[in-house]
Amino acid sequence: MRLIRAPGIGRAHELVVKMILEKGWALQTEDNEATIEFEEVAMQVDTPLSEPMVSPHSRFQQRFVEQYAHDLLQGSKASFEYDYHGRLFNWGERLASQGHDVHVDQITYIVDKLRQSQKSRRAIAITWNPVIDEQLDDCPCLQLVQCVLREGTLRMRVVFRSNDMLTAAGANMYALVQLQKHIADQIGVPCGTYTHISLVPHVYYIRDAHDIMPFCGKGTFIQPVAEVCRACQQCPRASEV
Repeated sequence: MRLIRAPGIGRAHELVVKMILEKGWALQTEDNEATIEFEEVAMQVDTPLSEPMVSPHSRFQQRFVEQYAHDLLQGSKASFEYDYHGRLFNWGERLASQGHDVHVDQITYIVDKLRQSQKSRRAIAITWNPVIDEQLDDCPCLQLVQCVLREGTLRMRVVFRSNDMLTAAGANMYALVQLQKHIADQIGVPCGTYTHISLVPHVYYIRDAHDIMPFCGKGTFIQPVAEVCRACQQCPRASEV
């Protein structure tokens, strides 16, 4: 597993994209998508609320990530196969216990658990629901959220089974840090570190070729692996690799 440490999530986003594009390997997914994949990555962010929270290289800027965070915290009227708000604040779709439908507000549980015990390691929320997700083509990438109180701060760790680091990760991190702040505010403590673990980080290098250019600067910021440059064809390096 590789570790990236950064002062803010915007910088962490840039560093992880750089690492994947320069050191990753080409892999065709089960959905027949061309990706550059990399080994497990953990990004530890020291001050997750510090600016810039959004990399200037990312396609999705402030207005988009704020809406994404709002939808995670408050829910959305849009219809999806699943959404993270429902999985975190109302887990249990299609499940029953003792004759009643299951509805678990896992974020309230985290707040209550940490109020009860500041040493607890059990303040976790999950998203995976086997009854639904084993049948979905598009199943949740975020799997687990853990919060701990240490040294007077709320630290959050999240685990993604798979993570599109180029286009999705910036919004994911922004929204989850807002969730961290939401929980910290209810407990009455400041936010501590935010750790983002991706078990299979990747970039869709053909589908999202135009999103790569701002990060690589046409080969001046970073030099991606040959497959990326050959697919991009936006700078002289494409003919050199």
